[in-house]
Amino acid sequence: MTEEQQSESKPVAPTVKQNPDFEILYWIGCAASYDRRAQRVARATVKLLNAAGVNFAILGKEEKCTGDSARRLGDEFLFQELAEANIATLAKYKVRRIIAHCPHCVNALLKDYVQFGGEYEVLHHTQFLSQLLSDGRLKIEGEIPASLSGPLTYHDPCYLARVNGIHEAPRDVLNQSLAGRAGEQGVREMTRCREKTSCCGAGGGRMWMEEPPQQRVSTARAGEALATGATTVAVGCPFCLTMLTDGVAANESSARVLDVAEILTERLGL
Repeated sequence: MTEEQQSESKPVAPTVKQNPDFEILYWIGCAASYDRRAQRVARATVKLLNAAGVNFAILGKEEKCTGDSARRLGDEFLFQELAEANIATLAKYKVRRIIAHCPHCVNALLKDYVQFGGEYEVLHHTQFLSQLLSDGRLKIEGEIPASLSGPLTYHDPCYLARVNGIHEAPRDVLNQSLAGRAGEQGVREMTRCREKTSCCGAGGGRMWMEEPPQQRVSTARAGEALATGATTVAVGCPFCLTMLTDGVAANESSARVLDVAEILTERLGL
């Protein structure tokens, strides 16, 4: 096994059957279930939950797609079929609190499922991680690693910042992660940020549509991120992770694109 493979070893994430007395459910989502790059975000999140001693569980094979993309693309029947199945599963395990690292899952579970009787407290993983840091359950100590020594900017996902008004929690996690860095002060902001952020090009179901290179929003948005001088571009959405990684490559840059959870994991040396 290579050093990289060892660092990507799977952390422990109990299922609801293995840990029936869980306090909060971690919703993995389709991206982290099927996409290898997004799986690294889920593993980073699980490492952080374990490090903080959070009593959590996942649905495992009982979790279905939330149906968010189906609804945004106009397939209401498929969305309702998936929503009703997921709501029944969540009811079976008496789930009340959910965290998810995908803003599209957050939006569906929080705002769409209530239309069918599914009412939950739903948090984006950056909100929960910010709480864990504030409560002292995750402690940032020691010198910042060299990998995080360069300038960093944060791209606000549409479904997090514009649709649900969540933009301070990810910055709080990042600013705490960057604390102590010599010569730098926190997140470098792009002109379009927070509620006025720019789409990465994947929202509203467009993740599943192919566009001509000259029309790709991701290339322009990555250019805005790189214009800050950032060598690390932080994101909080698996769709943005894919689109901005492609956009950074299209701009012929070697900047890293990482989820907020991956940056905190790196900072804590987990």
